[in-house]
Amino acid sequence: QEQFVESGGGLVQPGGSLRLSCTPSGFSFTDEIMTWHRQPPGKAREWVATVFPGGATFYTDSVKGRSIGSRDDAKNTLYLQMDNLTPDDTAVYYCQKHGSTTWGQGTQVTVSS
Repeated sequence: QEQFVESGGGLVQPGGSLRLSCTPSGFSFTDEIMTWHRQPPGKAREWVATVFPGGATFYTDSVKGRSIGSRDDAKNTLYLQMDNLTPDDTAVYYCQKHGSTTWGQGTQVTVSS
């Protein structure tokens, strides 16, 4: 059974940084395309980034240039480094295996002064 456990969120001031982590289980992490998503308060969940096996990445325009997605296959862990955070980044952040319909609990990111 696939599971996704996100961590690393918190309250941060505008301009600050956070590194989110995701530790999935129930499948072979090394072989899978992994994605980050977020759900802002009162809005639908949206795609944020994709991290391919081997490390290639794609980002939504709103985080491009200030976010870095990465993976450590030895640790079975997915990361999302986010810099220069703004209040618009406030959301619950989720990771997922591409094509999965399972979601974890997510990790809350709140950007506020």
